[in-house]
Amino acid sequence: MMKIFKGLVLAIVLAALGAGPVQAGSEAPAGYYADQKVVYHNDGGPDGPAYVRRLLGNLRNHVEAVGRTHVEIRVVSHGDGVALFQAAATDKDLAGRIDALKAMGVRFLVCANTLRERRIDRGTLYGVTEDDVVPSGVAELARLQGMGFSYIHP
Repeated sequence: MMKIFKGLVLAIVLAALGAGPVQAGSEAPAGYYADQKVVYHNDGGPDGPAYVRRLLGNLRNHVEAVGRTHVEIRVVSHGDGVALFQAAATDKDLAGRIDALKAMGVRFLVCANTLRERRIDRGTLYGVTEDDVVPSGVAELARLQGMGFSYIHP
C-alpha cells in the first residue's frame, strides 16, 4: 500500500512540474532536459551497416527528444566510420538521412588522418566539405570533451 501511495505522490509531483509521460516521437516537456552539447564517436562499429542505422537513428531521436534549439551535436568519424560517407555517395536513402540530420543541426566531422592513411579523396565522400575535416578524429573527440561536450559511442 505504501508503494502505491509513494508512486501516486511522485506522479502528482511530476505532473505539477510538467514532467509527465512523453509520447514517442515528440520533444520532452519544456524544461525536462537541460541544454546539451554532445559528441558522437563514429568508428564504424563492429557490425557495419547495422551500426550505421543505429547511429543515425540515435542522432534523430536525440534531436527530437531534446529539441533542435536545445542540443548541439557533433559526429566525429574516423577509421571505418568514414565508410558512412563513402556509402552515401551512391545510396540516396542514406544520403537523405544525413541531409535530414544536418538540417536538424547535426554537424559531421571527418578525420584527416584516416583520409590520408587510407588514400581517400575527400571529394568522393558524400556531403563532406573542407570545413568538415579535422586533423585527428580521436584528438577532436578529446578536444570537444574538453569544451564540455558529453561523449556517446552508440
